[in-house]
Amino acid sequence: MTSAAVEILGLGLGILGWVGVILACGLPMWQVSAFIDVNIVVAQTIWEGLWMNCVVQSTGQMQCKVYDSILALPPEVQAGRALTVIVALLGLVALMVTVVGAQCTNCIRPGKMKSRIVIAGGAIYILCGVLVLIPLCWFANIVISDFYDPTVPPSKKREMGAALYIGWAATALLLFGGCLICCCSCYQRDETSFPVKYSAPRRPTSNGEYDKKNYV
Repeated sequence: MTSAAVEILGLGLGILGWVGVILACGLPMWQVSAFIDVNIVVAQTIWEGLWMNCVVQSTGQMQCKVYDSILALPPEVQAGRALTVIVALLGLVALMVTVVGAQCTNCIRPGKMKSRIVIAGGAIYILCGVLVLIPLCWFANIVISDFYDPTVPPSKKREMGAALYIGWAATALLLFGGCLICCCSCYQRDETSFPVKYSAPRRPTSNGEYDKKNYV
């Protein structure tokens, strides 16, 4: 597979990861009700996300409410909001930077600068993956700790929701896509950094002058 194809593959994975982060950010299923002990059979399920919480009735009816106060939210929710929004914006920047420096575009002339721009785009994708991993692991740690904490009532225990798994998949795509973009760009730059120069040997003729065919 050529470096251009690997670069396009990395860009595609980065875009998928970016879309996955936006999807995970908007979904309210970061924490869901845990069906344990007396809560095995319940009439409603509670979803808690970064922007709202929802109550799903056993009849299929769902009611969602946006959080009233931002400052009253737990620190993990505030950090999750900030980081996911930053990642969504950085993902757009990474997309534009990578497209500008990609081998399949002619926005910039081929050379070292074009490779550096692509590497910068891949590095931004990797940064996005690292940033979005922080709130995901933070939420997962809180959910697991509360689940095994005997002082937490069973009705307050939660389990990890689908949004966390979507976020982890998006993180893997961002990291893998960014690494592919950086690796193929570095390989391309190494190939073009040392151009091969050929010069014909100059041999003097019998009269002491250099043969003209050496200059052709």
